[in-house]
Amino acid sequence: MNYTKEDVLREAYEKGVKFMRLQFTDIFGVLKNVSIPVEQLEKALDGEMMFDGSSIEGFVRIEESDMYLRPDPDTFVVFPWRPAEGGVARLICDVYNPDGTPFNGCPRNTLKKVLAEASEMGFKCYIGPELEFFLFHVDTEGRPTLITHDKAGYFDMTPVDLGESARRDMVLALEQMNFEIEASHHEVAPGQHEIDFKYADALEMADKMVTFRFVVRTIAQRHGLHATFMPKPIFGINGSGMHVNQSLFKNGKNVFYDPEGPMNLSSEAYHYIAGIMEHAKAFTAITNPTVNSYKRLVPGYEAPCYIAWSGRNRSPLIRIPAKRGSSTRIELRSPDPSCNPYLALSVQIKAGLDGIKRKLNPPEAVDLNIFAMDDRQRKEMGIDSLPGDLKEALTLLSNDEIIKDALGEHIYSRFVAAKTEEYDSFRIAVHKWEIDRYLEIY
Repeated sequence: MNYTKEDVLREAYEKGVKFMRLQFTDIFGVLKNVSIPVEQLEKALDGEMMFDGSSIEGFVRIEESDMYLRPDPDTFVVFPWRPAEGGVARLICDVYNPDGTPFNGCPRNTLKKVLAEASEMGFKCYIGPELEFFLFHVDTEGRPTLITHDKAGYFDMTPVDLGESARRDMVLALEQMNFEIEASHHEVAPGQHEIDFKYADALEMADKMVTFRFVVRTIAQRHGLHATFMPKPIFGINGSGMHVNQSLFKNGKNVFYDPEGPMNLSSEAYHYIAGIMEHAKAFTAITNPTVNSYKRLVPGYEAPCYIAWSGRNRSPLIRIPAKRGSSTRIELRSPDPSCNPYLALSVQIKAGLDGIKRKLNPPEAVDLNIFAMDDRQRKEMGIDSLPGDLKEALTLLSNDEIIKDALGEHIYSRFVAAKTEEYDSFRIAVHKWEIDRYLEIY
């Protein structure tokens, strides 16, 4: 939109905004904000809003606590569920050091750094994500349960799909916040939903992804439901994924499209695919960042756990959707919606660019159902697997200098330390499965 400071100030007063939320994420993608009265907006737009960075996960130590928020004027939007008078708006911010330099622990700055690298190569990155989520009932105290609000399946309608009303209000709110919604529907599992919105450049899309999660959860709460982007909340049914469609453009043309190339794909497309496959094991710690993420990445529930690509089926890690021309793209199917969108896009784009720089070539496409193969068949075809748990993923991340460089030392070291602690907490806990399995027989 190319908003200026003056544009934001004018619109805020014209639209009756009383409070402005300055938003950013911690290294895990959890949305944070500070609310200021509109009278302080000009000061905020001048980058003069200071906060205590030592209180934010993964930021800085207490002796380095002073940080500054610099709002991006293009992210100004009014929350449509607030009253017209005394309304509330938001701006997404970059985090800066007191000396005016970008803070290395800011995930949005991390993505900007990778996109600057792409720009130096002549590329503009476009992203189209597909985020799935569950809607659950809450108990009498408002706490989420695991009771789904319906028993519907893929593309079902009312009266079976009881979430249609909530999903409709989510779409309406998103549209009022400048989202171009392409589709919304019930997903495969009971209580599971998906809302698809139009692709955009990578930074704008990362902003939209964190906004999307916030809006979905807010509207669900207003319907007396709890929306969760947890990857696998219920055993035995499909988990929630975040398929990421991605393409590169140069001089307004899709770099991945070549009408003369195999499958109408360019050499850059194949190099990009190879880069993704080369670094997939390492970046899985970022795109699938929780202990629970690896309960989804198992055979039998549509989630890819094998490193392969195809233009035909959905069992491999990477799929090439059928559209060509300006719509030519690759679809990475392993990420889940619990990730930090800024970091998840950073590592994927960095991996693809590395493939282009090194002119890597992918193995042959696998057009068979990988889930139906046994270990011997997969080994014969050279099909490797994604990490089996968070601990393995963190180890593989530590061995990949390209992905570590994408994150930067600050975020890498703090992310690994926090996630190692998370895994150790899980490892030493006694779970219900163990009680059910061992209590009576030992």
